[in-house]
Amino acid sequence: MAQDWKRDLDDRKAELEGELMELLAMPSVSTDPDRRDDVRATAEWVANRLRRAGVPEVRIVETDGHPAVLGRWRVSDDQPTVLIYGHYDVQPEEPVELWDTPAFAPTVRDGKVYARGSADMKGNLLTSLHGVEALARANGQPPINVTFIYEGEEEIGSPHLPQLVEAEKDFLACDAVLSADGGQFGPDQPELTVGLKGLGGCQINLTTANSDLHSGMYGATVPNAVQSMVQLAATFHDEDGRVQVEGFYDRVHDLTGDERAEIAEVPFDERGFRDDLGLDELWGEAGWSPVERQWARPTLDMNGIWGGFQGDGTKTVTPREAHLKVTCRLVPDQDPVEIVNLIEKHVQNHCPPGATVEVQRIEGSAKPFGIDRSNPVHIAAGEVLTELFDNAPYIVRGGGTIPATGIFKDILGVESVMFAWSMPGSGAHAPNEWYRLADYDRGRVGYAMLLERLKR
Repeated sequence: MAQDWKRDLDDRKAELEGELMELLAMPSVSTDPDRRDDVRATAEWVANRLRRAGVPEVRIVETDGHPAVLGRWRVSDDQPTVLIYGHYDVQPEEPVELWDTPAFAPTVRDGKVYARGSADMKGNLLTSLHGVEALARANGQPPINVTFIYEGEEEIGSPHLPQLVEAEKDFLACDAVLSADGGQFGPDQPELTVGLKGLGGCQINLTTANSDLHSGMYGATVPNAVQSMVQLAATFHDEDGRVQVEGFYDRVHDLTGDERAEIAEVPFDERGFRDDLGLDELWGEAGWSPVERQWARPTLDMNGIWGGFQGDGTKTVTPREAHLKVTCRLVPDQDPVEIVNLIEKHVQNHCPPGATVEVQRIEGSAKPFGIDRSNPVHIAAGEVLTELFDNAPYIVRGGGTIPATGIFKDILGVESVMFAWSMPGSGAHAPNEWYRLADYDRGRVGYAMLLERLKR
C-alpha cells in the first residue's frame, strides 16, 4: 500500500502547496495583542484541517493565553503511540521594510516560499499532518496511534504549555514525541539531534538617585546609572569569555573525548561562517571550538541594555536608572531557576557603590534536553533519514531551545525526537524567511515512512 500513499501525495501536490500558502497568509503573531483574533483563527484553521484529514478526536483547548489544538487517532492498543508536536504561532514581521515581499503574502521564488512562519514552522507543521493523512487515505487509518498537539505560544516561550500538558496528561500519553520544530543540516545531508539547550533569563534594573540630574551640576558627584550598569555588566565574563557567576558551571558536564570527536565530524567552515556574518573574529569561551560552544557549552548573553537619554541630539543628563536583559542557554542538568538565582546573587554582590539593583525574572524558561540514543523512535528516525537522503545523518546538538521537550519529559516521562525539514540560513525570525518546496514534499513522505516503520 506504500505506493498508494506516495501516489496520493504526488497527485495532490498542487493542492497541498495551496494549503501552505493559505496557512502562511494568516498573521498568527503570538506576541502581538492586536493579532489575538488572527492567532485564534489560525488555531481553528489547523483544527479543521485535522478533521478533514480524518482525525477522529479534534478539539481546541483554551489556556490563559492562546489556544492549543489537540487531536488523537487511536487505532490499536497493540501499536505504539507517537505524539506529534508543533506550533502554529509565528514571530512578528518587523522590520517590515526589509522584506522583499510582504511577510504575510507568501511568494514563491526559485523553489522557495517566502513568508513569515514558512520555515518556523508552518511548513513543517503541515508535513506532519499530511504524512498521517496520506497513510489514512491509502489504508483507512494510520499504522500506529497518533496524537497531535499544535500550540500557539512557542514563540513566547510556551508559558502555559506545562499546565495544559498536565491537565491533558491522559489524552497526550505516548511512547515518544515527534517534534516537527527544527530542520536538517542541508539539502543533501540529514541530521539527527541528540540535545537542545535550555533557557533562563531575567531583567536587571539598576537605580541610583531619586531623579535624573543635570550632568554639569551633579555629574562629578552622583553615580551615573548607565555607567554603573556597564560596570556591572562587565563582571559577567572574564577576558576569555568564561561566565563569572559563582556556581554557574557546577552542574555542567564537560564533553568527553568521544563527544568532541563526534562533533568534529560535522563539517564547519569557520572562515565562511565569519565571512557570512561580516566578522573578522569570533568570540566565546576559550578552550572550546565554535561548534562545541554553540551546541554543548552554556552561555550568558546580554540581549539589551538601555538607560538615560535615547533621542536625537544631546541631553546633558546624569540618568538615575538603567536596565539590562540577560538570557542563558543551558546544557543538561543545569536548572533555569537555579541559574537565575545565581545571577541575582552575583548582581547583589557586584552592585556598584551608590546603586541598587533588582532582578526581574523573565517568563518562558525551559530545561535543557538530551535524548537516550537507544530510544527506538530515535533509531527509526535515523534509518528513515538515511533512506530519504541516501546519506547517514550527522549527529548534532542544537544551540536553540524548544521548551516543549523538557515539559514532555517532566510531565509525560517521554523523550522527543526531532523530525523536521527547515534548512540552515532560512531566515527564521528574520526578514525574507523562506522554506523550500522540495523539503515540503520530502517532509510529508518522511512522516509517512517513519509511522510505517514504527508499526509492530
